[in-house]
Amino acid sequence: MGKKMERIRQMICLDKKMHKRKRQRMFLDRGGELLEELIAFCNGRSNPIRNFSLNQLQKSIDDYHPSLPLETLKDLEDFKFKWYKGILEQRLVFIKMYRVCDIEVYRDIVVSSQMSGHNNVLKLSGCCLEISKGPALVFEYPENGCLERLIRDGSLTWGTRLKIAKEIANAVTYLHSAFPRPTIHRDIKPQSIFLNQNYDAKLSNFSHSISIPEGESQVEDQVMGTFVFLDPVYCQTGFVTEKTDVYSFWVLLLLLLTGRRKFQEGIPLIDHVKDLVEQDRVNEVVDPRIRGSRGEAID
Repeated sequence: MGKKMERIRQMICLDKKMHKRKRQRMFLDRGGELLEELIAFCNGRSNPIRNFSLNQLQKSIDDYHPSLPLETLKDLEDFKFKWYKGILEQRLVFIKMYRVCDIEVYRDIVVSSQMSGHNNVLKLSGCCLEISKGPALVFEYPENGCLERLIRDGSLTWGTRLKIAKEIANAVTYLHSAFPRPTIHRDIKPQSIFLNQNYDAKLSNFSHSISIPEGESQVEDQVMGTFVFLDPVYCQTGFVTEKTDVYSFWVLLLLLLTGRRKFQEGIPLIDHVKDLVEQDRVNEVVDPRIRGSRGEAID
């Protein structure tokens, strides 16, 4: 019995060593791919990106709640990633766990890192490259959650909605103008926006971002983004311009103004608004939860 237990112990130790070597190899391979993306996006001149180990992330999630699954908002589920809450170094964090590993993941890490100094961007604390399915990104924790939910439950005042619109416009303008090459987000939508305890808007999800070559006003690429928020010109031509984000931002403004879902009773939001305008019922466009007795928006 003693020899058998010793063999089992040795097998467990060997298995742990193999897993450790595999994680080390994965870290080196993915670190190289991340560096390539850094060089491509910002010529290697970037903000430092902290690396968290798999053990650190697992402990942070376990420390938050050891017995329950930690997916946060069902609204945020995506076929490529899930969001988790965690406690890391005695503070709440938001962990974006990718299910796949591709160029979009590294783009998200790089652009999030470069944009993290902006007050209206979800701040990246670091990443973990050792997870088998795909890397994880660690962000500051947004206490008031996702804009998608807040629009739907109607809890935002008109003043707060205007504040969010201005702050996201500020973040997008910075993205378009702060780097040597204009960078286009391509997926501006309520699910990509979070709010902290002061209802400050935080833009995130830069995985679809693309840079326009120097001296050019557009770049050709496959169509990426979310239906309803996609610029029709971009869909028809395949050319990404700054107007690609302007269109998505316009749809976001309609959502803030109307308080409706993208589709309601099978009718797309844009068609609903067009119908009301054509029927000279413009006042009915505004969310009734923020509309005064004469139709004007109120706090």
